[in-house]
Amino acid sequence: MVRITEDLIRKRAEHNECEIYSLQEISLHQQGVERIEHLDRWCRDLKILYLQNNVIPKIENVGRLKKLEYLNLALNNVERIENLEGCESLKKLDLTVNFVGELTSVEQLQQNQFLQELYLTGNPCTDYDGYRQYVVTTLPQLKTLDGKAIQKTERILARQEYEEVRRNIIEQQKTYIQKRLKEKEESERKAEAQEARTGAQPGFDGRWYTDINTHQSDSSNKNGEGGKEEEEDEEYWKQQVGYTPESRLEIQKKIEEQKRKKEGIEEEKPKKQRNLFAEDGRPYNVNEAKVDFNLTDNEDDNALLLDVAAFRYMDTSLMDVDVQPTYVRVTIKGKILQLHLPEEVRPDSCKAVRSQTTGNLLITMPKANQVVKPLKVQQEEKKTTRPTEPPTEKSRQAFERLEVDPTKSKGVDFAAITAEKHKPAQQPFGTVTSRPAERPNSEDFVDDLDVPPLM
Repeated sequence: MVRITEDLIRKRAEHNECEIYSLQEISLHQQGVERIEHLDRWCRDLKILYLQNNVIPKIENVGRLKKLEYLNLALNNVERIENLEGCESLKKLDLTVNFVGELTSVEQLQQNQFLQELYLTGNPCTDYDGYRQYVVTTLPQLKTLDGKAIQKTERILARQEYEEVRRNIIEQQKTYIQKRLKEKEESERKAEAQEARTGAQPGFDGRWYTDINTHQSDSSNKNGEGGKEEEEDEEYWKQQVGYTPESRLEIQKKIEEQKRKKEGIEEEKPKKQRNLFAEDGRPYNVNEAKVDFNLTDNEDDNALLLDVAAFRYMDTSLMDVDVQPTYVRVTIKGKILQLHLPEEVRPDSCKAVRSQTTGNLLITMPKANQVVKPLKVQQEEKKTTRPTEPPTEKSRQAFERLEVDPTKSKGVDFAAITAEKHKPAQQPFGTVTSRPAERPNSEDFVDDLDVPPLM
């Protein structure tokens, strides 16, 4: 099955110059996608998402798409409406021709206040008696259901019979769930029978072979095997099977198998998963990403610091950090860097920060065992005497001053003379000094009362 990868999204984002972070619309229809993943981390600005005609069984990993307005999941294997509460801007949801039998799951859409259009045509729940009345009353924000506008009178009448209609819906829903359980059991039995019929048998040396004599006359067997395969394919397409999620998934796998054979592409073998832990539970040190790192012990803050030299221009959404008490794991584009920590840390208090200049990832991990340290006493620094050096000519000019004996000065001290001249005469205590006599007025003096006296 096809998985949503970065290369796939970039190919479908040619209209946006292959940029992912600012992508607002993407079409992933008819890709054989089996699971919704990565879109909520790589394309946060998505407004329109086309995923019709795939084999997606569950609505997931879209809760962080706050700007998503239109989600198209027509012709998939969805059996329940869920995980859409976080899509705050959702206006239109298309689930045409799916397998939604749990009609009460539409109550999950009550939190999507802006939802106006809902399409459930071709789902088993549309055959329930009272289906439209139940959905119209459960979702009062809807304006159209299955392409038909909801009138005010229809909403009022549906609300009056809501309790009885809901009870009938639940009974019909239980009947459908029992039917689905039988279909799943039948599909499992059919798959086991198919494996037993086509499975290989052990050879004489204990190993498994499909044909022991494949090394003989390979060219002669190719024509016979090709004709047999064509007959099997013809019989397969003539079989009558029920329309179930399991049958759609099986048909999709058959189509992909035939496509690979036609193009001569061998089926990719799943990669062997690396064992990250020992038998006793001790974590291994792994560096699949082959990045430089530095793990240091900060005694001042009582914490471990891990500096990972991540790529400067790599999007932060491609990195994932998982800190546990005994180890730390950093996943960079699917490749793991895991380190066994020398001391236990507190995962709930850890912090990861990305440098805006170098792009490095710095993870601060406080230790679990707190260390009590005494306060640092500030001691006065002892003055150290430097050895005296002979003064240079420059230092003499800057710091040497001549000392002159004031008794040997031959000049006149003008400051002393002025001080003695202006020094007030000393008078005995209690002596009253007379005020100076006033100067007589001139002959043309006129005493004007309007003029204020001089102070």
